[in-house]
Amino acid sequence: MDSVPNSVFLAPLFLLFEALQLVAAEKILGIKQIESGIVPRDQTPTESVAALWSIGIIAEGIWALSLLANDVTRIHAGCVLLVSLFGFSMRNSCRLKWVLVVMTIEGACRMGLMVSMLGSAWRAL
Repeated sequence: MDSVPNSVFLAPLFLLFEALQLVAAEKILGIKQIESGIVPRDQTPTESVAALWSIGIIAEGIWALSLLANDVTRIHAGCVLLVSLFGFSMRNSCRLKWVLVVMTIEGACRMGLMVSMLGSAWRAL
């Protein structure tokens, strides 16, 4: 049996990132914006915010890919990646008013998988 990789304990950091992502999505894509007729695609974040957000998304992907090499975290990490890919394709193909719904479900699934991964890692210690 493989030992638990130390990087699995970065999950709380990525859980926080997921929560921030959901809050930002509600602010940008929320019901108030849709009702007021604001097109969120016309609003762009500052370059620094966009860069930090992109780094967070890429870091989470690299983190999940690195956890695929361990028996304890493989299933959870693979599911995190699959949820991300499926969510990305769904967001790109659905209407604007459904993007927030898809993002919320996607984020909740990833967060649940991360909590479950932490539990598995804790038990394997």
